[in-house]
Amino acid sequence: MTTLKRLSPVIFEAKALKTDERENWEIVLSYENEGDGPWLTDLSHKPRWDLQDSQIGDASISGLIVPSTPGDCLLEKNRLINRMNNTQASIWHMGIEPVKLPDFNGFTDVTDATIFVALFGQRAFSIAEKMTALDFMDPDKAAPFLLQGPCCHVPCQVVTVVKQADMSGGFLLTCSRGYAQSMVHAILDAGAEFGLKPAGETRFTDWLQSLS
Repeated sequence: MTTLKRLSPVIFEAKALKTDERENWEIVLSYENEGDGPWLTDLSHKPRWDLQDSQIGDASISGLIVPSTPGDCLLEKNRLINRMNNTQASIWHMGIEPVKLPDFNGFTDVTDATIFVALFGQRAFSIAEKMTALDFMDPDKAAPFLLQGPCCHVPCQVVTVVKQADMSGGFLLTCSRGYAQSMVHAILDAGAEFGLKPAGETRFTDWLQSLS
């Protein structure tokens, strides 16, 4: 039986120090010379789903508690649920444990159709200001919150996870897979003056756990 290897569309020009294989993905756990932050981590192997249903707020239908207001997000353990509009939500899984797509017609697995990256650490939002006019630090919104719009001229979903300018601050970004390398190049270029470095999954996991 042939096993299909799944490849991330994100490629960093950095030497991987430690890797792991999970669900047929080769995942970089750490890179050489990750520095002291800020960091950019490829999370494209993490399962991501879209949920579309006219009764999206009814937990008895989807099995999920979906925020009632578009733009609001719910971060619980290693799962982020983002309300996009009246009938649609996105679900991003950030743990390492396998997850199974629910047996419900409203769910679509979009993992292989999109990229998923995290930008976090000191000056993360200074980098964001060079990428987009979207306000990742909107004083009227409580983190986590979802923004939908262009970053580097590409339609994106962005979630501000922690609205701080220090090492704890950071956001998640997803967009169409076809923009992967252009997006990564633009982010790294915007972050060069701040010392932005590629980082492996372990760095992201440690950051996420520090928030709880």
